[in-house]
Amino acid sequence: MKTMRVAAVSMNGFLGEPRRVLEGVDAWCGRAAGERADLVVFPELLIHGHCTPQTWSLAEAVPDGPSVARLAEIARRHGLTLAAGLSEKENDIVFNTVVLVGPGGYLGKQRKIHASRDEAFFYKGGRDITVFDIGPCKVGIVICYDNQFPEIARILALRGAEVILMPHAGRFKLWEDNPASEAAARRFSHDFMKKYALRARENACFAVLTDQVGRAGYVDLWPRQSENQPHHAGAALIWGPDGNLLASTQEEKIQEEMIVTTLDAGLMAQERSLANYMLRNRRPELFGELTKEQVRS
Repeated sequence: MKTMRVAAVSMNGFLGEPRRVLEGVDAWCGRAAGERADLVVFPELLIHGHCTPQTWSLAEAVPDGPSVARLAEIARRHGLTLAAGLSEKENDIVFNTVVLVGPGGYLGKQRKIHASRDEAFFYKGGRDITVFDIGPCKVGIVICYDNQFPEIARILALRGAEVILMPHAGRFKLWEDNPASEAAARRFSHDFMKKYALRARENACFAVLTDQVGRAGYVDLWPRQSENQPHHAGAALIWGPDGNLLASTQEEKIQEEMIVTTLDAGLMAQERSLANYMLRNRRPELFGELTKEQVRS
């Protein structure tokens, strides 16, 4: 790994408005490039929106769809690598996917493996756990709910990942239009996501998390105050391989925001040279129980 700059952008994925969202991605990438970012991470399902009833119609081919082409153009023009979430369609099946593009074009994709709550109505789970070499480092992508399954980040680290990207569209707490309610929801979101520092610490990897933020719209399938509405209090957090927080969004207001920090390759070398480096000391021959099915007919 080489020392590099990374940006995490917490922004709103407006339902069914990919052109509007892509314009926002372009603007944020311009700001990130101005801060010398090499990599910019955007939230889960950003381009088409989170669990909109129009998901099947909106979903696009990857990498041959128009949104990937637009993302690649943005990456090329700003001279950076970016990761962003969208709805992917293949053979009429839809996946919750994050695509990775760089200045040279499309680099790859990660499909979300585990569907949470109402996501199962719209998306099929993926199967691949992939590491991507983006030049300065190798990255793996763990999408939202998948971060609650520590095996995924561990497999990525064993396959060489040095930076784990954690794009979210986390719906944790609704809020009313007053400062106290807004701040309570925002702090709850931060507090929940701070738990994922352990994914960085237990694998001696950097980790970059960003969540959608704001009310993306309303879904008529649910009551307007349902926790399934695509309303996200938002957060962005970046951790070092020791699990310490390197950068964070503020915890009072629900608004679009970007954080930028340097990932120091020396810090990773330091953590992985420790006597208690977990990937060196683990005993995989004892873990066979993890691959056994729990449910028996």
